[in-house]
Amino acid sequence: MNVADLSKAFSRIAGTMGKHKQELIELDARTGDGDLGISMHAGFAAVEKYLSHAEETDLGRALMGCSSAFNEAAPSTMGTILSFAMMGMAKVLKGKTEASLAELVAALEAGLDLVMEKARSKPGERTILDSLYPAVQALKQYAEVGGVDCGAAFCAAFDAAEQGMLSTAFMKPVHGRAAYYSQKSIGQIDAGAAVGKLIFES
Repeated sequence: MNVADLSKAFSRIAGTMGKHKQELIELDARTGDGDLGISMHAGFAAVEKYLSHAEETDLGRALMGCSSAFNEAAPSTMGTILSFAMMGMAKVLKGKTEASLAELVAALEAGLDLVMEKARSKPGERTILDSLYPAVQALKQYAEVGGVDCGAAFCAAFDAAEQGMLSTAFMKPVHGRAAYYSQKSIGQIDAGAAVGKLIFES
């Protein structure tokens, strides 16, 4: 993966978020303020625009730029969380113009670690981590056995993200507004986890 590949990936994610914008708004409105679709569409669109004009070849520097662009365009809790994820990835990939699947996995893990540290959260608490964490673990399994079929790796990651998202319907929320509507949220998937699934779907 290089910056050009990163740009293509974020372009796909931005397109997916635009396509599912209303769906995320409605999902978030059940236990939140309903702005998730708006902020995710704006945030990823801003990253897509930044990368389309960036002349940076260093993956770490590019991801730091993505983090700043996202945070500015999506000044929300989820916007901050995803900005932290990109920041964590940036630190691992700093100085690299290319990254292998194993290096990408290490960066993704660092991003999740930073999110868990800053948000004081962990998988199992009905958040975006419940789709992102299993997806990254699925990628890690492919990387550890030296798999070179990235298509199969990302398909496995998507399946894991989707299952993780679906599992949130049976979790009791402990963070944010959803915690105040814990009974109302039972049986409904978490909107943040849906965002994580859409990232890997892209």
